[in-house]
Amino acid sequence: QVQLVESGGELVQAGGSLRLSCAASGRTFANYVMGWFRQAPGKEREFVGAISWGGGSTYYADSLKGRFTISRDNAKNTVYLQMNSLKPEDTAVYYCAAAPRLGPVVTTLQYDYWGQGTQVTVSS
Repeated sequence: QVQLVESGGELVQAGGSLRLSCAASGRTFANYVMGWFRQAPGKEREFVGAISWGGGSTYYADSLKGRFTISRDNAKNTVYLQMNSLKPEDTAVYYCAAAPRLGPVVTTLQYDYWGQGTQVTVSS
């Protein structure tokens, strides 16, 4: 089992920045590909980005490239999502997830473990 706890979500003005954190416990964190997803009210959960075990490879939703950056610190069992130039349409609950293998990282089915989510609200 892997337990994931997100933090860092809050209300921010458009154009601002936030850094979300996801702390993992349980099994060896470095053995998991980590992903970030988000879900806005009335919409399906969508892929934001993912990072490989050692952090050498990152993957992003095309629409978010250049604004969002994923990183991880395996010594701290934590993955981060840096979000810049935030827009009201970025408002959502943000979830981190862990996958035991590198596959189609954009699909929720790839991930075995999920956090409870953290709310990000961007005001215009």
